[in-house]
Amino acid sequence: MAATLEKININGVEVPVIYEESKLVPAFNLKLIFTNGGELGTFMSSKKDYASSITDLGSAILEEGTKQLGSVKFAQELEERSITLSSDSGRESLSISLSALKEDMGDALGYLDALLRSPNLTPKALNKVKEDAIANILQKEADFDEIANDELTKILFKGTPCAYIPTQKSIQKVTLKDIEEYYKRHIVLSGLVILAGGDVSFKEFEKRIQPILSNFKKGNTYPIQKCTLAQTKENIITKKPTEQAYVYFGSPLTIQDYAKEAYKMRVAAFVLGAGGFGSRLLEEVRVKRGLAYSAYWHAYNTKSATYGLGYLQTKLDNKDEAIQVVKEVISDFIQKGITQEELDAAKKFLLGSEPLRNETLSQRLSKAYNAYYFGQPLDFGIQELANIERLQLEDINAYIKQHREILDLSFSIVEK
Repeated sequence: MAATLEKININGVEVPVIYEESKLVPAFNLKLIFTNGGELGTFMSSKKDYASSITDLGSAILEEGTKQLGSVKFAQELEERSITLSSDSGRESLSISLSALKEDMGDALGYLDALLRSPNLTPKALNKVKEDAIANILQKEADFDEIANDELTKILFKGTPCAYIPTQKSIQKVTLKDIEEYYKRHIVLSGLVILAGGDVSFKEFEKRIQPILSNFKKGNTYPIQKCTLAQTKENIITKKPTEQAYVYFGSPLTIQDYAKEAYKMRVAAFVLGAGGFGSRLLEEVRVKRGLAYSAYWHAYNTKSATYGLGYLQTKLDNKDEAIQVVKEVISDFIQKGITQEELDAAKKFLLGSEPLRNETLSQRLSKAYNAYYFGQPLDFGIQELANIERLQLEDINAYIKQHREILDLSFSIVEK
């Protein structure tokens, strides 16, 4: 049974629910997506320069149990019942995920309700998640991939909230009051989207989830802010004790009509650098010249930012040549487009591997949500595959040639 778009009326608010009933496994899955609860929403509601750290720590505390049971006892009780309850946050949203066997669905929803009513907002829990966050930052100081990526993010999104990277200082600024205000403003009905499904009917799910959601306030909506990429190309070099050069590169990418462009960009990205062996970048950088073990380029399209991002790692002595090859490959790609052989290979992989992307309930719900996120029908993926199958060489090449903006490459390099 395919996913359907339902509605649940909670306190006068129509909450969208993407639901799929599946009897293949006697289990239940639920994800609450607070689309206003990401870093950008927190920045808009709090107006604080450490909003990203508030979001990160607010999400982390939701994995520290309830105030009554504490972290250890709460985790033990979940484990005894094979219940998984976790949270995650990003640039745009906060999500809380729950999964359990069908027979434990009542208990699982009970723990979710308890967590949402009384999260572990205590000095002890806050100090723990702060220590964990700082330890993660310290660990990243030796992760040269993370350093290169973070520095690229800063120059690509300079002057926007998307450029903020949590630091030890920003983490230390966060108070319990900040977290409490974050929950009050962002764990609300406005902007909530629910993904759910499993071996239970929608009517049964609706009856069980309504009492939990009825405790939520309507709240305000914080429109997702678009982070405009910097208009000037910039290179940044970070010196570290490394025997390899870590090279990250990015550029603007303009996608104006998702429904008409998504499938074309998917094919273009696959050929340029997302397709692994056989992609232009990997063939030229690794196979033909032996300059790097891997090289890729992906197109990222979200409501907050649309851009191209690539990466390679090479010997220090090969860095300059590898960067030049990247520029040449992307320039040639824009000027000449792709070949019929490359188009056929992209079609074969993208169409042939589709069943692997729909094996699990979680995969199918996520795919349906992605369509909903972009304002498309839930079965948009089927239409996209049909468009890929019908795509002609002259059409994809005309589309590629329109995207000269990806030539405006900025580089972030970690070297010795």
